[in-house]
Amino acid sequence: MADAANAANAADAVSGAASVSAASASASATATATATANANANANANANAAPALGPGLQERWRNWVQRRVGSPAFRRWAAGFLLTRPLVRRRAAQLFDLVAGFVYTQVLLACVRLDLFEQLAQGGAQTAAVLARRHALPLRSMQRLLDAAVSLRLLARRRGGRYALGALGAPMVGNPALAAMVEHHAALYADLRDPVALLRAEGAGSAMSAYWPYAAYPRAEDLPARAVAEYSALMTASQPMVIDEVLGAYPLQRHRCLLDIGGGEGRFVAAAAAQAPSLRCLLFDLPPVAGLARRRLAGQGLADRIQVHGGSFFDDALPLGADIVTLLRVLFDHDDAHALAILRAVHAALPPGGTVLVAEPMAQADGAQAMGDAYFGFYLLAMGRGQPRSAADLTTLLQQAGFTAVRALRTRLPLQTGVLVARAGAGESGGPVVAGKRSAKTVKSS
Repeated sequence: MADAANAANAADAVSGAASVSAASASASATATATATANANANANANANAAPALGPGLQERWRNWVQRRVGSPAFRRWAAGFLLTRPLVRRRAAQLFDLVAGFVYTQVLLACVRLDLFEQLAQGGAQTAAVLARRHALPLRSMQRLLDAAVSLRLLARRRGGRYALGALGAPMVGNPALAAMVEHHAALYADLRDPVALLRAEGAGSAMSAYWPYAAYPRAEDLPARAVAEYSALMTASQPMVIDEVLGAYPLQRHRCLLDIGGGEGRFVAAAAAQAPSLRCLLFDLPPVAGLARRRLAGQGLADRIQVHGGSFFDDALPLGADIVTLLRVLFDHDDAHALAILRAVHAALPPGGTVLVAEPMAQADGAQAMGDAYFGFYLLAMGRGQPRSAADLTTLLQQAGFTAVRALRTRLPLQTGVLVARAGAGESGGPVVAGKRSAKTVKSS
């Protein structure tokens, strides 16, 4: 029975590689690598199920599986065997989705730029001819786009040759945050044209560095307003994806004063003020960004309720008086040394027992590993600094900064953000004290 189970595990492990032989010869080498990973995972599972297997036998088992994966004859057998054929086809489709992923994103981008989702939401199902005339596209080109969008479930076919919103297109309606991110990816893809070169250079792609100038600027607080306007607008447009998760996960009504670090143009503090009418709010960001925030908040009639402070959390002490400090998508922009400096500055600004809330996409999140480790890993690489961290990594940094009672909060969409809260301990967080007040200046911004 054990031999039969091992054989079954091997067949399952190698089916990813076999599937590529059946689906696409061009992807064969990649499939083999993928199948090897699957094989190792199955070998680990098999080892866990049979504790009697020693390390030496486990290693021999893995080597045997890898040799099977490397055999074209075995891959052909797995692709044709009745019991493994369905799995082979699923793995083939999954692998080809990776191969074709860039093309899929461009189909989505074309739909966004043509505003197809909003038009179909407002006008109902329409034919390719109507849409082609509206957008001055050749009919065959529009038909090609619509059929591609249907295959990706962005659109769906209706009777009479009409097209309507699909299961994945409907959430794009009334979602400017997501549309803004789709448009923004043009800069990211420009830097990812040669990913190996980007890895060798350890990041700092030209397009992304230009888009996020503070990532490479020696003194980000001295950036002119025009240099921060574009990325501030993107942050403002995309923040609702995070704001909804944070406000749904943590009740701000229990606090009297909130300080939002790196708060951009103030969209989060405005939402927090609306949710908790008695909450006093402070915002801290680079001076040119703070100027944009003042104008935006004044236009919303919130200038008296929300105080805006300009400065650098590496060079200036943070405003005092808050009993909760929020860091939304801030720490993952920085390496560990700078992230720790930020957290120490936050600790110094809080009273003992005060709360810090960290919200950002996290590595190794359940059901969202690709988002944290692959997407944000390479996004931050191209940006020039920062790294995705797991909840455990962030917990370690928080504890090093003097925080205690770190806990993770449940969010509705871990894909978008994870949330941690912690309490400021009574002890000193480790930074120097200057002119009678704790300074955040522990390391210089790179």
